Amino acid sequence: MKKLALLLSSVVLTFFLVACSESATADKESKGNDEKPAQEDNTADKKEKPKKVEEKKPPQPYKPMEPAEDATPLRDTLSEEELEQMPQAESYGEDRTRMVEVGETLVKGAKDQTDGPLKNHRLVAYYGHPNSSNMGILGEMEPDQLMEKLKEQTQAYSDADPSRPAVPMIELISTVAQREPGPEGKYYHSTSPEQIDEYAELAKENDALLMLDVQLGTDSVLNQVKLLEKWLKLPYVHLAIDTEFHVGEGQTPGIDLGQVDGSEVQEAVDYLTEMVEENDLPDKIVLVHQFVDDALTNKEAIQPTEHVEVALNYDGWGDANTKMSLYRKFVRNEAVQYGGFKIFYKKDEPVLSPEDVLKLDPNPAIINYQ
Repeated sequence: MKKLALLLSSVVLTFFLVACSESATADKESKGNDEKPAQEDNTADKKEKPKKVEEKKPPQPYKPMEPAEDATPLRDTLSEEELEQMPQAESYGEDRTRMVEVGETLVKGAKDQTDGPLKNHRLVAYYGHPNSSNMGILGEMEPDQLMEKLKEQTQAYSDADPSRPAVPMIELISTVAQREPGPEGKYYHSTSPEQIDEYAELAKENDALLMLDVQLGTDSVLNQVKLLEKWLKLPYVHLAIDTEFHVGEGQTPGIDLGQVDGSEVQEAVDYLTEMVEENDLPDKIVLVHQFVDDALTNKEAIQPTEHVEVALNYDGWGDANTKMSLYRKFVRNEAVQYGGFKIFYKKDEPVLSPEDVLKLDPNPAIINYQ
């Protein structure tokens, strides 16, 4: 009897141990299955996140004048003798062809981070005010006639440098300096909004650009930019600063020579940069006029940005050789980014041809006619 009880106890114990073993195995497998998804999630967390795709900048709203089919680059038309006679020949030594190298519009060492108009094109502008024939060619013609002549002049530059087709641009004086304080007490009066609208529409209809030129008086550069904000938010409108008309308290524009500090120009550059970013606009240009040393000081403060190109424009009139020499002084030797060059149809001696203008170093990215 005792043996039978002992045998039954042994069987029960064996059954219990087997049951416990199977339960432990099941629990282990269950835990393994529970942990597997967690392990996969952890791996997923470690995967590299996709890089943010860089947003494309809005396209520029202009149409360049395409060069004629038989247009020949300037450098291919010059003889060795002509290269020797160029004013900047000595600074290039034996590498004379670089003086008229296609696309050399950036000043030496400068870069352009924008998708602005100057990066791949040249601008040809007609300057002035519609109410005055004394202030430039813009006031000598009706709008449609003006555009026709401007396109002809622009075409000449596309043909002279086929690699950099030129774009027509209207440079409208939007703030006119005057010798009386005026209603604002700032020695300027503003071009009427209706006239600015008219020329803005003219530029748009002709796939051209509009540049609004401020003569400042005793007002600040930044305040003038803010007054023009409505138009500067248009994708085809840019800014020009006439430094010589910015005078201090007690001075009179047109009698006393004005002056702009580079830091004031930079305020405008930074303001336009923010405007481009906040309003998803195409990149802008700031053109700064200068014809004597004192008109623009502290140039080193002027820094182009990823959304704003900067061009220094030599706008003196008179003897051609003197003008070319001063262009080298103010634009090449005191470089910022791009160069501009003004031509006076009635005051220059002689009036330089597009081929002559493109012999300048660097090639002017903007040529404006007054």
